[in-house]
Amino acid sequence: MFLSDQAGNSVNTSIEIPIRDEGDTATIYAGDYLNKLSGEKIERECRKRIEGGCKTLVVNFRETEIVNSIGVSILLGVIDAASQSDTSVIFSEVSKDTSQLFEMLGLTKHVVLQ
Repeated sequence: MFLSDQAGNSVNTSIEIPIRDEGDTATIYAGDYLNKLSGEKIERECRKRIEGGCKTLVVNFRETEIVNSIGVSILLGVIDAASQSDTSVIFSEVSKDTSQLFEMLGLTKHVVLQ
């Protein structure tokens, strides 16, 4: 699906979020840019897993180059939903810059970094 941005450019909204489910652990791959579009899809998938009884939620940032403020806000929502369901959240393969951002914003107090 394509929408237009403010400048009238076509924007691809059919972002695929790779997911791997193994027992009571789900791994969600964040992709290269965590923004509103990708973040909402990630949040939806994370909440599905949490509601389905997932006990460990891994968000893999291997390919993530940028996390914007909306992406951080969405991650906070995922962390909150997980804590209410006694689900552990792990952020894996986080770049040094993104790790510093998460540390500065306090996200690392609520997740495990691997």
